[in-house]
Order: sequence, then structure tokens, then C-alpha cells
Amino acid sequence: MKLTSQNFQNNQQMPVECTCDGKDRSPQLTWSDFSAETKSFALFCNDPDAPGGRWVHWLVVNIPPTVTSFLAGIEMDDHGVEVENSFGQLRYGGPCPPSGEHRYVFTIYALDISSLTNVNRADFEKHIEPHVIDKAQLVGLYSRQI
Repeated sequence: MKLTSQNFQNNQQMPVECTCDGKDRSPQLTWSDFSAETKSFALFCNDPDAPGGRWVHWLVVNIPPTVTSFLAGIEMDDHGVEVENSFGQLRYGGPCPPSGEHRYVFTIYALDISSLTNVNRADFEKHIEPHVIDKAQLVGLYSRQI
């Protein structure tokens, strides 16, 4: 399985427009080479370098198997269900590290279940773990410009 973006390459700098220093716009993402058995996807974006070791920037579940990309700045509509992130929002929250360069790990999961219910950022992994067929990651880097 592969996850790519037109906005940045793996382990490279994310554009300012996708961060709190810019428009806080979600990046374009495309996933491919997944199993034909996939019944849905889930997307998770985490900052493992955050104080406390984890900050959830974006969490989307119940992405239909026919959806294989997100446009930059996407409004979910029928593309999936956004779950509250660590900012307390039901949307993408861009990188905004307090100091230094942080990694932003985007992970797309191919699941053998068509929908998940009662998922929150604290128990996301527990809900999807028994249903993961495959996954792919893309890591963006960012440090504040101001």
C-alpha cells in the first residue's frame, strides 16, 4: 500500500499553507496498491514529537473504498467521518510545533469493515486493530516560521 501527496514528499518539509502559520489547509493525499478486500479506510495524522508524545491532528474514519484521495483543503461531505482531534475540532489541524522540527505522520489504513462506531482519538487504535488489512505512512516535517 502507498500514501503520497502532491504537497510534500516523504520525510520532507510540509508547505506553510498546510500549517498554523499559513491557511491550516489539509494536504492533498492519494493512496493506492491496497487489497481488493478493503471495505473502508481510516486516516490518522499524529505528531509523535509533541510534548506528551502524541498530538492528533486529523482523524477520519468510514472512508468508502471508492475514495482513494483527498483534495487539499477537503470538506468531508461523503468522503468519511471526521473524529475530534487534539485541538477539540472535527477537522484537520495543521502543524504548529511549540519549538524545533516535528514529524507529522499520516497513516492510511485499509480495513475489512465498512464502518466504525463510537471511535474517539484515545481509542482509535483499539477499534481498528482487529480490522487492519494493510497500512501506509507519509511523514511531513515542520518547524515554525516565526
